[in-house]
Amino acid sequence: MLNPSIDSLLTKIDSKYTLVTVAAKRAREMQLADNCVIGKPVSHKCVGKALEEIDAEALSYVPSEEKITD
Repeated sequence: MLNPSIDSLLTKIDSKYTLVTVAAKRAREMQLADNCVIGKPVSHKCVGKALEEIDAEALSYVPSEEKITD
């Protein structure tokens, strides 16, 4: 079983694609500078820690208002 669960994470962020993007960007930040904001993460990998931060609401995002036009 995954911890945190996808159902729990989707209550914090509206789409799976946004969730993956936010978690990946935060994981990259943690690889460059080990700065996890939660006390004792369960996961030892950066992506897992990023997902735990999202679940704990220690990490949020602001949607972009940009529209891509062709």
